[in-house]
Amino acid sequence: MRIPRALALLVCTSAVAATAGACSGATKPAVADGGTNFKVSPTSPPAQGPLDSFTWSLYAEPYTLDYALAYDYPPNTVLANVCEQLLRVTPDMRIVPGLAVKWSQPDPRTLVYTLRPGVRFHDGTTMTADDVVASLERQMDPKTGSPWGSSFKTVDSIEKTGPLEVTIRLGKADVLFHEMMAASPGTVVSAASLAKQGKDYGTPKGKPNCTGPYALDTWAQGDSITLRKHTAYWDKSLAAKSDKVKFTFIEDAAARSNAFLSGTADGGYMVPSSSFSQLRGSNKGSLLFGPNTAAANLAVLDFHGTLANVKVRKALSMALDRKNIIKAAAGGVGVPAKAPAARGAWALVPERTAELYDTLPEPAFDVAAAKKLVEEAHANGRTVTIATSSMAPEISVVANAVQAAGRQIGLNVVLKPVSPDAYSSIFVDPDARDGLDLVITNGYDNTPDPLEFYQYLRTGDFGNYGRWSNAEYDVAFERANSEPDPAKRAELTAKLQKIAMDELPVIPVYEAPYSVFLGKRITGAPTGIAQLYFPWAATIGASKR
Repeated sequence: MRIPRALALLVCTSAVAATAGACSGATKPAVADGGTNFKVSPTSPPAQGPLDSFTWSLYAEPYTLDYALAYDYPPNTVLANVCEQLLRVTPDMRIVPGLAVKWSQPDPRTLVYTLRPGVRFHDGTTMTADDVVASLERQMDPKTGSPWGSSFKTVDSIEKTGPLEVTIRLGKADVLFHEMMAASPGTVVSAASLAKQGKDYGTPKGKPNCTGPYALDTWAQGDSITLRKHTAYWDKSLAAKSDKVKFTFIEDAAARSNAFLSGTADGGYMVPSSSFSQLRGSNKGSLLFGPNTAAANLAVLDFHGTLANVKVRKALSMALDRKNIIKAAAGGVGVPAKAPAARGAWALVPERTAELYDTLPEPAFDVAAAKKLVEEAHANGRTVTIATSSMAPEISVVANAVQAAGRQIGLNVVLKPVSPDAYSSIFVDPDARDGLDLVITNGYDNTPDPLEFYQYLRTGDFGNYGRWSNAEYDVAFERANSEPDPAKRAELTAKLQKIAMDELPVIPVYEAPYSVFLGKRITGAPTGIAQLYFPWAATIGASKR
């Protein structure tokens, strides 16, 4: 449940409905409300040959290429090809070895990572344990200001215990910490480059010196970023098929569509839903959909006002016409969310997804019953204030739907328009939440473990925007986060899911898969949210021999 990446997702994606196979790498066909057949698959057809270069469209220019500060889709989409982590999330949402060739856990509070030998940074130097220690410790340093710092809250020490071995000691068992080594917190960069570049690191003045299949070539601010192939890349199975990748920045949705149609951009992730029909109807390429871990939700910000009573929260949820919200916000191609964490977040143990997620009831739509709950709570005529913003049409659509639902059941739902910057501040500045009862978010996981999402509802967590507190929930979370067996942990996470659905500190709205457009001359891209960390550009090549 992260921001600003969550905002970026809400702004830029309104993809197709999640299906039974959407989050496990399967390719089952599905039918949207409009009767459109489509498939969800983790990858596009494989490349048939090499390319000199291709151009990729981002919806905004990255504000940084510093791995420790990258907390948004544009920077992570670029860095996924430049920098790597100790572990790796694959396109079909599995966690596998990365820069760490193996790991062990001699006790619940100790993690030992054995590093891959012979890995070279872009400047030709060889990765050692010193680089890992410096990279991870920098995330913990308050001076860095890393939004990922909270991932290290249980870490007592990070030590070099051999030339290619790093030992991490925790204050208590923390399964999520290990899993997050497959995301930004586990990124490894050159310690020497960090020291040399100082404050310039991650800016156009300082190039990240990493181990990925591409290295940063140029960053022309306001225009483009160009990557070049790293010929000494260690993973031969992911050797880059294209010599160069050029990223262009196009904020306007219509302009992005035109770039796809004209061939100015060969492809791009997070295709605006307003472009779906036009792109599908063209012969300029393919619109594809992949695994996602995100769901659009309503986060409760004030548990002392009208929404303090759980009956009112349940009433508002029951009054939401989710199917019409999906039609208006996502072009009719989404599904009502059954829980705060989307189905795609349950991919770590896919064989348990049907039992632990699919058996959840569809969200009820019963205005009469909702109105009765409001009456029982003595909340008739009381005010609920929801933030809205011009930063994305989806935000306005959902906010207006909440207002209409509230009026039907006797609540006075007030829309509070705020600027895009102010909307973003709601998620990082508690003072910006004053006077607000609800905000529209898009919660997602970096890893395929649903426990990652549910950590944000713990008492005192940074992502617990409304400061909701439930002692039973906190105890259940600690138990789940200390369970090393994924299947058993999934069962424990299901208990957290149940508490969250009973209490509704977050009201689920809808969920959808990831989207990508590939022009006719390219193919090979992963299609899902794993592209934030998987070196997706390396697999893109020519569509024809």
